[in-house]
Amino acid sequence: MKKSLIGGLAALMLTANVAFAQEDTVFIQIEARTSLNGAQQSVNKYTGSLQDVNGFSLGGGWYGVALGPYSRTEAQQVLLNLQNRGLIPADAYIEVPRAYGRQFWPVGAQVLDGLAPVPAPEVADPAPEPAEAPVAEVAPTPEPTVEPVAEATPVPAEPEVVEETPRQARASERALNREQREELQIALKWAGVYTSGIDGAFGRGTRRAMAAWQEQNGFEETGILTTLQRAELLRQYNSILDGMDMAVYTDPRAGISVQLPMGAVKFDRYEAPFALFDGTGVVEGAQLLLISQPGDRKTMNGLYEIMQTLEIVPLDGERKREKNGFLLTGNNARITSHTEVGLRNGEIKGFTLIWPTGDEDRRTRVLGLMQKSWQRTDGVLDPAAVTDAGQAVDLVSGLKVRTPRENASGFFVDNSGTVLTSAATVAGCSRVTLDGVFDAKLIASDDGLGVAALRPTNALAPRRVAAFRTDSPRLQSEIAVAGYSFGGRLSAPTLTFGTLEDLQGLGGETQIARLGLSALPGDAGGPVFDGGGMVVGMMQTKADGGSRRLPEDVSFAAKTGELLSFLQSNGIRPVARGGAGVMAPEDLTALAADTTVLVSCWE
Repeated sequence: MKKSLIGGLAALMLTANVAFAQEDTVFIQIEARTSLNGAQQSVNKYTGSLQDVNGFSLGGGWYGVALGPYSRTEAQQVLLNLQNRGLIPADAYIEVPRAYGRQFWPVGAQVLDGLAPVPAPEVADPAPEPAEAPVAEVAPTPEPTVEPVAEATPVPAEPEVVEETPRQARASERALNREQREELQIALKWAGVYTSGIDGAFGRGTRRAMAAWQEQNGFEETGILTTLQRAELLRQYNSILDGMDMAVYTDPRAGISVQLPMGAVKFDRYEAPFALFDGTGVVEGAQLLLISQPGDRKTMNGLYEIMQTLEIVPLDGERKREKNGFLLTGNNARITSHTEVGLRNGEIKGFTLIWPTGDEDRRTRVLGLMQKSWQRTDGVLDPAAVTDAGQAVDLVSGLKVRTPRENASGFFVDNSGTVLTSAATVAGCSRVTLDGVFDAKLIASDDGLGVAALRPTNALAPRRVAAFRTDSPRLQSEIAVAGYSFGGRLSAPTLTFGTLEDLQGLGGETQIARLGLSALPGDAGGPVFDGGGMVVGMMQTKADGGSRRLPEDVSFAAKTGELLSFLQSNGIRPVARGGAGVMAPEDLTALAADTTVLVSCWE
């Protein structure tokens, strides 16, 4: 009798404990994704740094990542601890088990089954105790393995949502740390309802912003966000990062740890001093570099100069160099680029983020997370870490060097460095350089004649200036065109010899002369010399003849009379006199080198 009474009491206690455990057991939901594949990626991201990671179906095509199970008290402590350490999102929250459906991670596990309430055993009248008999042990039935594939899943019951009162909302608000409060202000500013400073203090401005956001989103206007409302605000704020898969990336070879958008970029290879990341295609045109090399201030300054020659650093943007670091930004019609580099303890480290122009909100958010999470770790990239793919004339460490949109020729016409060149070459350029070094600006242009005048931005004194011949040379006399025929691949201009065929064009145009020589596109804008080194014209761009193809040795030049009129009407005083004498070939070559300049048009 005594034995039966004890058994009955034990059964009653077990029933009470099961009911209490079921009510008190919860999970911490940290992410929800709209695809099983995306949820599995999130699981992989968190399992490397957290324990008790589970993946569940949420129904309606959604999948959740949750930590647990925990008691409610334990869950509160874990939630705050992990949020404060930045290991889980600020909008993570506590959820009850009945919110979850089938478990897809860990594969084969079904932790929810162990939380099912056990029916209370019936307490029967005492009966005579039977003789003890051996009890057969029944092997547990193995649970079926759940394959990680998308499939229809039963829709779980909707979780019970208990909305907080304003007093309860204030109480939960007090549990937020300064960083979490500032993040809410940032999200309110992003939503367009907050205009004050980000200080973590919830004053009148913040309360008005909260009420405005509540009105926008159909909530009661209390000026105090509940836990669920804060989660919704942060969900909206972070939705722009969907698919970016921001994750901490640690590179022991480079000695860098930083959050990267692993959904948008993937590691490709090392080309010292860079770790190169190519785009995945999720964000068209996205690229990323981690920068790591040993060196001193001189090495860093060299890197500063080299980086500005790369295509991934457009010309228009901020350039800032300091004692122990530098900043480079740039943008054009295709990309926006941001580079930060610092020098510490003989190690130069930094990063470059390249993002498509027009996606500024998402770029700014990604960049902010990278800057916030940036850490130096032990190690620096070996300068010998290069591959054959990085070796080419137009590459630096595997990155394409910025090249001009077009290269052509020009020549100095006065002692202040004014250059006469082809109008077509410099049309629509964001930047024009002389000899690839000196910036110049367009001061005059005549599209009908096809000529333009450039003036160096800074003072430039040419070795010699070209002299124009005022009288007409004889037909069939020898002439020579000086120009950068090969687009600047050679360090000096090339002389191409030919003859003066006619003092007008094929259609009777009097402002041009016809030449008998084979010119290349890079010769456009170059001076046409007579045998005595006097300029008798400026080489014109070879026009497209449409259905007519002119012989290769037919070229045209703007005549000196028109060139002199153009220069003088724009306040430029060239040297001009009658022609006489013959110049030795070597002297003509030296004259061409001193007066002819490479003109480059940059986008």
